[in-house]
Amino acid sequence: MSEPVGTPRGAAPRRAVVIGGGMAGMLAAAALSAHAEVTVVERDALPGGPEPRKGLPQARHVHVIWSGGVRAMEELLPGVTDAWLAGGARRISLPTGLVSMQPRGWFRRWPEMQFMIACSRDLLDWVVRERVVKDPRVTVVQRAELLSLEGDADRVTGVRVRATDGEERVLPADLVVDAAGRGSRAQRWLGELGVADAPMEEVDSGLAYSSRLYRAPAGTEEFPLVNVQSDATVPVPGRTTTIEPVEGGRWLVTLSGTRGGEPPATAEEFERFARESVRHPVVGELIAHAEPLSEPVLTRSTINRRRYYEKVTGWPEGFVAIGDSVATYNPVYGHGLSVAAQGVLALREEVARAGLTAPGLSRRVQRGVARPVATAWELATSTDIHYPGAIGEAPGPGNRLLGAYVNRLMLTATGRPLVAKAFFDVVTLSKPVSELLRPAVLLAVLRGPRREPLAEPPLTEAEWEAVRAARPPRDPGEG
Repeated sequence: MSEPVGTPRGAAPRRAVVIGGGMAGMLAAAALSAHAEVTVVERDALPGGPEPRKGLPQARHVHVIWSGGVRAMEELLPGVTDAWLAGGARRISLPTGLVSMQPRGWFRRWPEMQFMIACSRDLLDWVVRERVVKDPRVTVVQRAELLSLEGDADRVTGVRVRATDGEERVLPADLVVDAAGRGSRAQRWLGELGVADAPMEEVDSGLAYSSRLYRAPAGTEEFPLVNVQSDATVPVPGRTTTIEPVEGGRWLVTLSGTRGGEPPATAEEFERFARESVRHPVVGELIAHAEPLSEPVLTRSTINRRRYYEKVTGWPEGFVAIGDSVATYNPVYGHGLSVAAQGVLALREEVARAGLTAPGLSRRVQRGVARPVATAWELATSTDIHYPGAIGEAPGPGNRLLGAYVNRLMLTATGRPLVAKAFFDVVTLSKPVSELLRPAVLLAVLRGPRREPLAEPPLTEAEWEAVRAARPPRDPGEG
């Protein structure tokens, strides 16, 4: 094993432990491997290819990586985008390759302003994992249960794990990174060391989502991503539909609904929901011409939850939480992977600047992680709290005023490219929310859209023809 950068000659090498071998964990391992020997502790057996993983049931639903996240991942793993594309992923220009009905109308398909990577979650994870595990400075311990943190309230010094044979051992570390995800037990582990609980906030819209794979009709290799979003200003459950082109000539179709408007778990009702329960039937009309390849899969447990670790007094040295261990969001907005990547980039930059054991490193990293979290949190919760039956703190007067401004901004974005670009810059996590308040954007929003709203989805005639020519439409009850 080569000596990590920054280790004095003759000194013991620095060691880091990463809890969790998912996307955030593997990115963290890549970020730290230049400075330490890295051990990734993973509870599952990791698949040897782009295949499902037991501990990641949400992988069966639509996942994208926004351009802000892609750029972060490219910095961490140069060439990863080309590797995704070689595996069958699509680079989709925004809004050129997007047919989207947002709350105030259809986006126009203007020339590229931002982009996204679209493919299955299995492929996204596999490409990253394959590159990271080849690094001789990274060791992955699979099927291992993490029992506790070692150390005290001032410094975390390692982790205690139990292998499949029941043997327990301690892995010492200069830095422990919690990338365990939505099921992280960091709050409990830290409490056992005497660290105060972090403030926590939740917004629960009661969202559930259901997904199904289809064979994409022949001739649709460059088909846009299609979705119909809900309108939180109308007091009904928020329902959405999305078609994501993924590798293998397939469409991954995800339906979602908030409390009282949950999507179906049966094939018989899947297409009917896409046609009749949302604001426009375009997704139902398109999948009627496609061949189903799987049964629908329904997932709940989609609460927006944020832990403000950056606010904890006396945060211990040697411990950092990233990704879903810090915050989880309504998956409809697709921000989880991109936020995780930007958080890992903040980790890498701080370690490169100050060193793995610099005093105050963990607190500075936690504050850096919080910045992209705050943007995604605001985008998700400011909408979700308005759905019927949503549980969480009601927005105050300031938030209501901002919400009214955002509604007008979304309307203006349907007819002004300058405002549409500001929106895509923010939603792709490429620029901060303050971009929406830039003077030129403010003035354009006050003036409103220059063009009349589109009455129908901006699919081209050639795109419609490719779908219609593939096969006659099915009755929605066929499944």
